[in-house]
Amino acid sequence: IVDPYMASYGVENPIYAVIQLAQTTMRSELGKITLDKTFEERDTLNTNIVKSINEAAETWGLKCLRYEIRDITPPDGVKKAMEMQAAAERKKRAQILESEGAMMENANKAKGEAEAILARSQATAEGIRMVSESFKTEGSTEAASLRIAEQYIRAFSELARSTNTMLLPSDAGNPGTMIAQALQIYNHTYKQKLTLGSPGPSKRAEEADLSLGMPSVSDLGTFEHHK
Repeated sequence: IVDPYMASYGVENPIYAVIQLAQTTMRSELGKITLDKTFEERDTLNTNIVKSINEAAETWGLKCLRYEIRDITPPDGVKKAMEMQAAAERKKRAQILESEGAMMENANKAKGEAEAILARSQATAEGIRMVSESFKTEGSTEAASLRIAEQYIRAFSELARSTNTMLLPSDAGNPGTMIAQALQIYNHTYKQKLTLGSPGPSKRAEEADLSLGMPSVSDLGTFEHHK
């Protein structure tokens, strides 16, 4: 009480009046925020209630120095709803974290796959460049012919092991003929390259083709054997 006269004649029961005012003000302030906020912003809520009480109780000769909400006990239904809401929020945060982790994992995998593809492409390009350089050196044509002949024979041996159908040359019992046919295919392809204007020793290719005296590609035959 700061003014006894106003407290005596301004209101019939000043203590009761200020209690009712405090309760009304508290309900008004609580209605402005959510229930979760009441637990987090209790100090701010108390300050606002004190300010509202003093504005109304000034004419009563009263002044509120402090107001404190000691406990908030919601109904059982509200408690249950709050618990469900809290559980839902925790589940939501967990799902967000899980999705972010999965997104980062996919991004890392995609980055790794892209780097692997780039590395393979660079290795392939380097291999092609090295092969192209090797064809410019002396004796490269003969080395390539030998390599193709080896691969030709190896391909037939692998095919015989891996499938029920075998593709065989017309004279499978003569390895020399098989090699000659492989070289004939290579020389035919190489001469086509020279005809299109690609640089290279055309004379050497023609001489190699003539010196071999090989049968044409049409001499190749096929034989199907089904187990």
